[in-house]
Amino acid sequence: MAVVFIPTLLRPLSGGVDRVEASGQSVRDVIENLESLYPGMRDRLMDGGRLRPNVSVAVDGEVCPMGALEPVGPASEIHFVTAISGG
Repeated sequence: MAVVFIPTLLRPLSGGVDRVEASGQSVRDVIENLESLYPGMRDRLMDGGRLRPNVSVAVDGEVCPMGALEPVGPASEIHFVTAISGG
């Protein structure tokens, strides 16, 4: 299973867990798996069928231009990066 690193801003949803194993063949599948483990996670990461505009995802160290459609391998590492706004 892929290892998903939970960003600090989303850890209240995961009970403070900073990484979790999740299955899936795409980033979208992994997010659905996360949703079953931690309800509310999908809404924080996705808007409809796409990643939210303030969320980027990196799979195996590469920022993914395909977003939620990006393929995921069984030994992948997935990082969600949320932009922080302010000024």
